[in-house]
Amino acid sequence: MTLAQQAPAPAIQRPAPAHHASLIVQGSDRVGIVGAVGTLLSRRGANILSLDQHSVPDTGAFFQRTLFSLDGLQAALPDIRQELREELAKDYDLDFTLRDMSVPKRVAIFASKSDHCLLDLLWRHRRGELPVSISMVISNHPDTADEVRAFGIPFFHVPSMGPDKSAAEAEHLRLLQDNVDFVVLARYMQILSGDFIQQVGVPIINIHHSFLPAFIGAGPYNKAKERGVKLIGATAHYVTEDLDEGPIIEQDVVRVTHADTTADLKRRGADVERAALSRAVLWHAEDRVIRHGNHTIVFA
Repeated sequence: MTLAQQAPAPAIQRPAPAHHASLIVQGSDRVGIVGAVGTLLSRRGANILSLDQHSVPDTGAFFQRTLFSLDGLQAALPDIRQELREELAKDYDLDFTLRDMSVPKRVAIFASKSDHCLLDLLWRHRRGELPVSISMVISNHPDTADEVRAFGIPFFHVPSMGPDKSAAEAEHLRLLQDNVDFVVLARYMQILSGDFIQQVGVPIINIHHSFLPAFIGAGPYNKAKERGVKLIGATAHYVTEDLDEGPIIEQDVVRVTHADTTADLKRRGADVERAALSRAVLWHAEDRVIRHGNHTIVFA
């Protein structure tokens, strides 16, 4: 029996308890916000499990992530949202998102021939380390189809060749529509058009093979070797229409020496890419990342 024919190993699910929720609040800083949030949740009988906040003195911006538990959460969520609109949005001019943490975010993973980031995410998901639901894997090459399907994940091969990507992106949008909450580019070696980024309507996370911006283009590790670098790294960031300039979620590095070959750099770089991307996906899935302009606040 081949790997593709074997029954997929069941994922070890690590869902949040059915009574846990996250509340993200952001807006202009002012006296009383933390107290107002605490009072509102306490009035509903909620227990605050963690609370992280950050203020930016130069701009007056305020960010807060609150994780709380409440028995009968699902039934209470509509009323809590209404109270948040009345008391936070109206009285404090704040934006907020409230989410039931027991419902995992749905993600689609885009990949090409390079499989190290893709398979790492699938492996971590199967072990219960990533609290997401992987809706599908989409690739412009068929090479990883059997490995992906062995995890019990749908695989779609969507060729994308030549300068005109419109047909491929139309198929991507058809597959993604109403099926995902965010997209991860696990070394997907295609440039997404601005139209696609706007139409997909969900956050897109990319992994880049260096601290940005550096060694842009083909053969990054050859260029790194030629420059005699002493550190190589990876950057996980949100995708915007400005190539590789979106808000950064996570970065990591590993030290190298003159004795490392190009193959060594590639191998060690792949390890850093896997680690940085998996952390970025985890933090996004757990509502720990707040976008603010072209940077992020990460309550990790």
